[in-house]
Amino acid sequence: MPRPAPEIRLSKEEKETLLSWMRGGRTEQRLAERARVVLLAANGLSGKQIALRVGTREARVSKWLRRFVKERLAGLTDQGRSGKPPKYSVQSEERILKTLDEPVPEGYSRWNGRLLAERLGNVSKEQVWRVMRKHHIQLERRKSWCVSTDPEFSRKAADIVGLYSNPPAGKRRGTLRG
Repeated sequence: MPRPAPEIRLSKEEKETLLSWMRGGRTEQRLAERARVVLLAANGLSGKQIALRVGTREARVSKWLRRFVKERLAGLTDQGRSGKPPKYSVQSEERILKTLDEPVPEGYSRWNGRLLAERLGNVSKEQVWRVMRKHHIQLERRKSWCVSTDPEFSRKAADIVGLYSNPPAGKRRGTLRG
């Protein structure tokens, strides 16, 4: 046999708050539903009648009414959940930031998320990018038109620029054919 709904008596402030939650356009639907359950119970409806009117189960109505009786308005909000424990600590964040100050591996011109993750070993590249975003560090943003690890790059680039600046005699600028 189902339990009767607990008798609910509301203060004027509680009733106003519940009505504002129920009618508020920006209120979460679950909170508005809980407010409606309490208001209907305060009007003398049974748990079964409330469940039919709200479109939910009697057990759910009973849960929110019991919580309201015990904790009043605070009982209608969601309680914190433990969730998954964090995988990375503050120390891993510090290690990522310290590694950025170290010289990059041979053959690379700058750090990237994958290189940092490989260097650290037990930190994923996704975590590296989370830390970078948190500190507004943008490793991939280019500050020049070209980056090269070739030690002869400057000389080669100067030769190419020189050809554009002073093309050979008889050749028109901007064409590839003779």
